[in-house]
Amino acid sequence: MNVIKQEYLDFLKRLAKNNNRRWFAVHKTEFDKINEEVKSFFKEVYRKMSETDSFDQFHVHRIYRDLRFSKDKTPYKTHFRLHLGRTKPLLRGGYYLNIEPGNTRVSGGFWNPDSKDLLRIRKEIAANDEEFRSLFREKMIKKYFDGLEGEEIKTTPKGFDKDNPGIDLIKKKQFILRRNFTDKEVIQPDFLKEVVNSFLALRPFFDYMSEILTTNENGESLYK
Repeated sequence: MNVIKQEYLDFLKRLAKNNNRRWFAVHKTEFDKINEEVKSFFKEVYRKMSETDSFDQFHVHRIYRDLRFSKDKTPYKTHFRLHLGRTKPLLRGGYYLNIEPGNTRVSGGFWNPDSKDLLRIRKEIAANDEEFRSLFREKMIKKYFDGLEGEEIKTTPKGFDKDNPGIDLIKKKQFILRRNFTDKEVIQPDFLKEVVNSFLALRPFFDYMSEILTTNENGESLYK
C-alpha cells in the first residue's frame, strides 16, 4: 500500500482512549490488517530510499511498549514508527518516520552521538562553524525543515573557547531536523513522495557528518 488511510489514524485514536489489553484483544484482527498495510507503506519508503542510499537497519517499531522501566504502564504505543539506519561505519545518520494522530513527523540526524563522535563534531565546528551553518541554508533543507534542533548543555564544553563564533553549535548534544505533517496531509496520495523527498533533503547534512566521523582532524580516513 502506498497511502496512509484515515482508518489507520482513527484506530490509533481509539487505541489512545482504550489503551488496555482487553480492548486490544477484541480489536486485534483489525490491528493486524492495518499493521500489515502500514508495514507495506514503510517498505515502499525503504525501497525508494535504497535507490540512492545504503542501509543496515530497517526497523519497524512494535506496538507493544516495554513497561519494565516505565512509570507509564499503558501497554501499547499509539503510533507507527519507522527507522532507517545508514550502513556503518562509513555512512552515518538515521531517518525516522512517526505516524500518529496530531503528531506525524519525519526527522533525521544524530540523537545520541557517543563521546568520541561528539568531540569530533565539536572540533570541526570550532574550526569552521560557517561551513556547518551553510548546510542549513541549502534550498532543499529550508524547503522541508525549519532548522536545526537538539538538546544542548548550558556551559561551554571543556577544552573549547566560550567566545568561539560557533559556541551555540558546540554546546549541542544532538543535531536533529524535523518536519511535521497535519493529519490531512498524511492521508493525501502524495504523502509517500513528501516523506521520501524530505529524507533526500537530509543527505548533504548526513554526508558531511559522515565525512567528519570517518576521518581524523587532518582529514585522513579512519577506515583504511
